[in-house]
Amino acid sequence: MAKARYKQLVDRFAVDIRTGRLPPGTRLATHRQLAAQQGIALTTATRIYAELETMGLVSGEPGRGTFVRDTSLPSGLGIDQHAVALDMVDLNFNSPALPGQTELLREALRQLASAGDLEGFLRYQPHGGRPHERGIVAHHLKSRGIDVDGNRVLIVNGAQHGLAVCAMALLHPGDVVATDALTYPGFKVLADALHLELLPIHTADQGPDLDALARQCTRRRVRAIYTMPTLHNPLGWVMSLDKRRELVSIARQHDLILIEDAAYAFLVAEPPAPLATLAPERTVYVSGLSKSVATGLRLGFLSAPEDWIPSIARAIRATTWNTPALITTIGCRWIEDGTVARLEQEKRRDAAVRQQIAGSLLSGIPFLSHPTSYFLWIPLGEEVRAEQVLRDLLQEKISVSSAKPFATTDHVPHALRLALGSVEHEALRLALNTVRRVIRNHTF
Repeated sequence: MAKARYKQLVDRFAVDIRTGRLPPGTRLATHRQLAAQQGIALTTATRIYAELETMGLVSGEPGRGTFVRDTSLPSGLGIDQHAVALDMVDLNFNSPALPGQTELLREALRQLASAGDLEGFLRYQPHGGRPHERGIVAHHLKSRGIDVDGNRVLIVNGAQHGLAVCAMALLHPGDVVATDALTYPGFKVLADALHLELLPIHTADQGPDLDALARQCTRRRVRAIYTMPTLHNPLGWVMSLDKRRELVSIARQHDLILIEDAAYAFLVAEPPAPLATLAPERTVYVSGLSKSVATGLRLGFLSAPEDWIPSIARAIRATTWNTPALITTIGCRWIEDGTVARLEQEKRRDAAVRQQIAGSLLSGIPFLSHPTSYFLWIPLGEEVRAEQVLRDLLQEKISVSSAKPFATTDHVPHALRLALGSVEHEALRLALNTVRRVIRNHTF
């Protein structure tokens, strides 16, 4: 009889939520209140809410309560890249491009068609890239303060692939990887696929709380640290040199691998020394040309201690065999002739303009960012629910991300992450005006 009663209540809640009788954002009775109202055991009330949460109908938030979720939002919004409708303004993913880049590609293809060994593009390449191309990338890394030769560089299919082969080569299922409480969603997906445990470290003063990290390293067997010291995604901070040195000290004390994600590092004109320079014996530096040149140009690269290179190269072989020679050739030519350096400089200026637009149009709404980043983070007030804001923005044909894909903690803050680099300036102005209006509607 108790089982029938429990199922009846679950079904009743489900119907009320799906029909709108319990609208999105409704705070439900506490577990104890539900038990008293329905004359059921507290454990039964807890079980009811747990099943509703499994069904995706409610979300429980520690210290706040249980709330009805907005089931009208597209599944996976802000978690997996989804096709954005033609009439949708995309503030979810960054695909920064500048006028003239299409012509750059057209000219590069003309040059390849009229000269060089075209037949060579049809053959397999060395797993980590041809030696002269690895040398070109090594020279490029010197401009970022990393002094390595081509033997310590591998070419991969974008920075995400670089993170994947690094994790596959150096980590094992069950390994604990310390990372920021809010971090790059692609690494979360990778950790889940490889059965790695992410240990969240909260932010303190423009970087991870290193005291908390040190304490965790004495309690847990931490194997690696995944970090974005130069232009953190999504919070936009740049870790100071002192904090970098402290992080390196912790890594050496506990023999940790440092995985340095530098996908957005090019946007900071004069950053502190990379971890790969401060601790070259234990750091894998991962970056690429997706953001600095074009997201469709899946050319990434990594540097690592020489002893680790063979293992990582085997992971490249296992996942993709080699990067496409055509893409690698174009990317390396653009590195050599200064095109990449020029695009990086122009995109820093473009990102600065977009941040200025955001600063003026979001006046009065607190947000976190870097002056030359392509994204910003908007914490919402205690009484504002991210799902409701997302729903209203979708109705206005604007796609943004919630905090969920970035959070490594059980508690997900109510916040928005806005990507600024995928639309024209005027479209960005119009979209940010709408974002400001929608947030204010929920705030006041």
